[in-house]
Amino acid sequence: MPTTHTWSIANLERTTSDDGVTVAHWRCSSTDGPRIASAYGTTSHTPNPSDADFIPYADLTEAVVLGWVHEQVVQADVEASNEAKIEAIANPTSVTGTPW
Repeated sequence: MPTTHTWSIANLERTTSDDGVTVAHWRCSSTDGPRIASAYGTTSHTPNPSDADFIPYADLTEAVVLGWVHEQVVQADVEASNEAKIEAIANPTSVTGTPW
């Protein structure tokens, strides 16, 4: 079964004076059958309300913010890291326990 990667925005930080987003908190959750791995991070942004491409906070969508995140975060690297975590769960190199 192929690994499924789901990207989402967990939270946004913004300035109250212009509603410009300054920090995006992102998550990538990856699943392969019953095994799950995730990565969490943030990206910093410098909004400028006078820019032609400025989007008011109320008009933002998760897809738009994920686009900003993917400009700074290498999506394939994060997904590969999650896949390595899943592989380690599926094939552990050490375990704990007692023989009784």
